[in-house]
Amino acid sequence: MSRLSITFYGTRGSIPVCDPNFQEFGGNTTCIAFYRQSKNRISILDAGTGIRALGKLIKKDFPEQHDISIVFTHFHWDHIQGLPFFDPAYNPNRVINIAALGEGGKFTDLRRIFKNLMLEEYFPIQLEDMGAKFNFDYRETSFFKDNGAVIKTIKQNHPGGSFGYRVEVDGCVVVVCTDIEHGEVVNEDIVAFAQNADLLIHEAQYTDEELINHRGWGHSSFNQAIEVAERAGVKQLVMTHHDPDHDDKFLKDIEKQCQARFQNCSLAREGMTIEI
Repeated sequence: MSRLSITFYGTRGSIPVCDPNFQEFGGNTTCIAFYRQSKNRISILDAGTGIRALGKLIKKDFPEQHDISIVFTHFHWDHIQGLPFFDPAYNPNRVINIAALGEGGKFTDLRRIFKNLMLEEYFPIQLEDMGAKFNFDYRETSFFKDNGAVIKTIKQNHPGGSFGYRVEVDGCVVVVCTDIEHGEVVNEDIVAFAQNADLLIHEAQYTDEELINHRGWGHSSFNQAIEVAERAGVKQLVMTHHDPDHDDKFLKDIEKQCQARFQNCSLAREGMTIEI
């Protein structure tokens, strides 16, 4: 029986896509759910448009979970734009814990970020009128313990800043590195950060050729993600944050090429669950 389940509710980067040719891998932006069996509770990483479907699942299957934690890698639109459509946030019996961790970050006033997201010029319901109680917590730390889980962070190269997360819980190690630009060579610190993980979730928005024309945009290539996995000795690699111009055919072809190099890898699909 698995100790930890990770489900992808949003796998797209930059902007959501709605098109018949993008159904297999999904069109919603980044949102990942972590289900911890020992606690029978669900936690969330990032609140892209995929959090809308996740909210409906929580409303149906987790009615007794009073507080819900949403941890953020950073606050670009594609990682926050789903929060106004998250059903549990409208329930006065729920507590929504909004958190960001990491030394040297720029995210200290989290309430302001989401209050501005929902100003009446942009959205009909304001943050303070949603219903749930919101807690906002930014911690200037690279190491944090919570309910037996050890959470480590690493600062990543991305416009505006972003953080990678390493979660060690119930004997499982999961590393998430999304919205990261390595540069000309793979960042050695990221390789060390991902060392021996059971699962590495690493963004791969571009091919090597596309990456050349997108220097400074803050993203990685498929081959860079695989190199991190190889050198870190991870057991499984899942690549996500798919470019909005990459349709199902393109991504399936890329996946086959990636698996020829690193057998236990795949590209994230909406609804896909990894059991550890």
